[in-house]
Parts: sequence; structure tokens; C-alpha cells
Amino acid sequence: MTTTQSVTQPVDIVVASGNQGKLSELRSLLGPGFRIQSAGDLGADLPEETETTFAGNARLKAVAVARQTGMIAIADDSGLEVRALNGAPGVYSARYSGANATDATNREKLLHELRDVPAEDRHARFVSVIAIAFSPDDVETAEGTVDGLVTFGERGSGGFGYDSLFELPGGKTMAEISSEEKNAISHRGRAMVQARDILARRLDRSDGAEGDLR
Repeated sequence: MTTTQSVTQPVDIVVASGNQGKLSELRSLLGPGFRIQSAGDLGADLPEETETTFAGNARLKAVAVARQTGMIAIADDSGLEVRALNGAPGVYSARYSGANATDATNREKLLHELRDVPAEDRHARFVSVIAIAFSPDDVETAEGTVDGLVTFGERGSGGFGYDSLFELPGGKTMAEISSEEKNAISHRGRAMVQARDILARRLDRSDGAEGDLR
């Protein structure tokens, strides 16, 4: 039996990010219904993240790249909010330890800031907001969160960012689970479920290609 899915062409989308770990996750989460390129692949510049919310920064990046490329652009802004630090590092998660921050120095600073905080008070959550710019004037967003605890030291070798310090309710850190498990329960994975629904609706992929989106 022939289906239209086999002849549906992938949709070209540009991801407004230079973070290779994030790019890899988004490619995996979007699936085979899309042909993904990064902003760098197309020579598009990413704007400075000047907004004070995840949604604001995601929209800023998606709109800038959509305007430069003329393509549908997806941007994710995500980070870690720690209750004992009044929500920090929040939107500053990627540059928490300063202008030359790396994942390692950010983790070191977080552990230092929480050095006197007991286990029962180390609650945190990852937040991801995905903005989809169908044009610079037409943007939709999706949000996902996952709750956990900040550990007292790094555990696991997978993931990136703060994954090795973020303990999930099951007792493993985000860096101790497989990429498939992470995609199923992570903040970005949950936001992408909503984003795929938005794409399916807006691109009218109910012709069979929708199976690639869900």
C-alpha cells in the first residue's frame, strides 16, 4: 500500500544556535520530516541575548535568523533555575561564570554557590522555551520544564551544560541516562512535543508526514 509520506519532501528549517549539543538534540527531536541547518551553516548572525526571559530570548534569536535567511527559524532558550538562588542562573545559565564561561566553569560556580545548602533545599528545574518564526512577524512558542535537585558533585558523562549536576526524581542525573531517555523526559523534549504539534498544524502535515513529527 502506497502512502503519501514516502513522497513528502522534508521541510527546511534553520536552527538559531551555535551550541553543538543543543543542535544535536534539536535535530534528533525534530526527526526525519525536516532538513536542519544551523544559523552558522547559512552565514546568519545570532543576536546578543538581551531579554530577561527565556521566551524573550528565544523569540529574539528566531526572528533575527528568520529575517536573515528567509526560512522558518527555530530557537531554543533554556536554562537552570535553582530555588535556593532565587531562580539563578536562569537566563544567564550559559554565561553564569562570566564572559568566557564554559560548561565546566559554570558547573564549578554553581557548586560553589550551593556549597552550604543542604540536600533537601537544592531544588531546581530546567526550563526550555522554543520559538518558531514562520516569518519575522509570525512567531509561536512552546515551553517545557523538568524538576529535580542539584547534586553535590558531577555524575555521568552524557549530555552537556548542567546535566551532570541535575538529579532526576529517579535518582540518576541527566548525564547518567541515554540520549533517548533524555529526549523523552527533558525540558527541551517536552517543549519540542508542543513545537512539533505547532509545525504539524501550520505546515498541514496531516497528509501522512505527520508521522515524522510526533
